[in-house]
Amino acid sequence: MLWQQVVAEIGRARSIDLICHICPDGDALGSSLAAALALRALGKQVRVSFGDDPQVVPESLAFLPGQELIVPAVEVPDVPELVLCFDVAAESRLGLLHAKAFAAPVLVVLDHHASNPGFGTHQLIDPTAPATAVLVDELLRRLGVELDQELATCLYTGVATDTGSFKYRATTPATHELAARLLATGIRHDLIARQLWDTSSFGYLKVLAGALDRAVYEPEAADGLGLVWTWVPYQDLALFSVTVEEIEGLIDILRRPAEAEVALVLKQDPDGTLRGSSRSKGAVDVAAACAELGGGGHVFAAGFSVRQDVAAVVERFRGALRPVR
Repeated sequence: MLWQQVVAEIGRARSIDLICHICPDGDALGSSLAAALALRALGKQVRVSFGDDPQVVPESLAFLPGQELIVPAVEVPDVPELVLCFDVAAESRLGLLHAKAFAAPVLVVLDHHASNPGFGTHQLIDPTAPATAVLVDELLRRLGVELDQELATCLYTGVATDTGSFKYRATTPATHELAARLLATGIRHDLIARQLWDTSSFGYLKVLAGALDRAVYEPEAADGLGLVWTWVPYQDLALFSVTVEEIEGLIDILRRPAEAEVALVLKQDPDGTLRGSSRSKGAVDVAAACAELGGGGHVFAAGFSVRQDVAAVVERFRGALRPVR
């Protein structure tokens, strides 16, 4: 019934604003652009945006089709006719678009984060879905939109990003079946993977070297399951002209040591804010730990943003780590 209501709302609307979370990743932006391209094909006036200033699309996602539909937050109407939110786990992740999103008479949330409190008019939230792109695929099916290479590129990017290239536990047979349908359109998955994981600036290597040199292993953390953490000061990013978005994959390197169950990376913004990314291999609920710092996410992959010094943040995070019972 809820899907029918959302499809009906879309059918009635002439203008639709599609919003993803601040500092968008492949799932957030891929989902938004796929939906926008599909809705444009149905004759809708669409805008895609996210609430950052400045608004920067990560270089690793510059290949995604449909980016001509992205507008600055200021160009989103003060009272949009209909807003669709993608991969936004909490209201705070709307950034500068929070007020405009909630001014809309209808706000639809499509998400897969278990920590999502369920804001908005309609909530299409499925914590069992490995990516929000899976929900967008279902939306397109219900709208009668057939997959083409542009849509498939966006959706594959979303699914591949949030499954860690199909490595994470949330990946299911249905996930691979969706990937097969997307590949059947003729997209170059090898080129997508290269852009997402195998391309960087030389400066990234310098930042990576510093982050790994600062890495700390705490064997007693998480009831003896172990924690590896590091941080990236803004001065390193500025020195080597590297963006925070460019080092998102650092967490996947830090989670490799067999000795530790949990990994944490802290990335510093120019104003001193620390963005935390955490991962668990399956025995610790990092979403609960991140919630203690005002964040959230999935049980085994979560994050937060906080204004505090590194030592204090690590202490708070460490103190909130609990094994999954």
